[in-house]
Amino acid sequence: MEKTEEKPTDESAAIGKENGSVPSKNNETTEINEEKPSMLKDLDGDKMHVLILFFLYILQGIPLGLKASIPLILTNRDVPYKEQATYSISSYPFSMKILWAPIVDSLFIARFGRRKSWLVPVQYLIGIVMLISSQYVTRLIGDSDDPEETLVPDVASLTAMFFLLNFLAATQDVAVDGWALTMLDPKNVGYASTCNSVGQTTGWCLGYILYTTLEGYGLVTLSQFLLFWGIVFLITTTGIAVLKNEKNTHAV
Repeated sequence: MEKTEEKPTDESAAIGKENGSVPSKNNETTEINEEKPSMLKDLDGDKMHVLILFFLYILQGIPLGLKASIPLILTNRDVPYKEQATYSISSYPFSMKILWAPIVDSLFIARFGRRKSWLVPVQYLIGIVMLISSQYVTRLIGDSDDPEETLVPDVASLTAMFFLLNFLAATQDVAVDGWALTMLDPKNVGYASTCNSVGQTTGWCLGYILYTTLEGYGLVTLSQFLLFWGIVFLITTTGIAVLKNEKNTHAV
């Protein structure tokens, strides 16, 4: 009695393809080695650029987080909600940055770099404003080294201070967003939005959650926190200005 060879049916072939294998003539399955795309492999040559963008967006989130912590301090000092509403003006720059974004995009020093022409000065200004603010912010929030002295939080000055910081951070955002288009390879430009959302959120958490937690345990004051990040801004900005070259200055 002769044995007949069984041919794989269309149904078994379809099942085999779904499982990543193909049935052979002897009903033995042959595995298909499919190479899956890897994010790390896609980022070959751009890993350092992604890290730089991520860090720049973290720096951008620090002033935003610190701004968000001020209402907690004002509430703790029984500042009326009417005055706290005035402080919300400090949030406006990020909503208004579209007004000066064309200026940031069109005016630059080609020899220094299209984006660095704005990024470097703006981050230096953020660091300087933080250093100067650290010397006065204790009294502005109503604290004093003299226990007998009673101070009232200066909401107007706090609003002006954080409005300036947020204006500078919004300008930095415009410059970094533009730099991402030329810093990354065209196929990796999509990762810039990930760096933006994750980096800015991380910076916000450092400026808000980390600060309020440390301040709650009495480990750091707002003045010390501003001083620390002011120094970080100055050091890192110097590193970017000296070590990081900008390519495709005239690219979009």
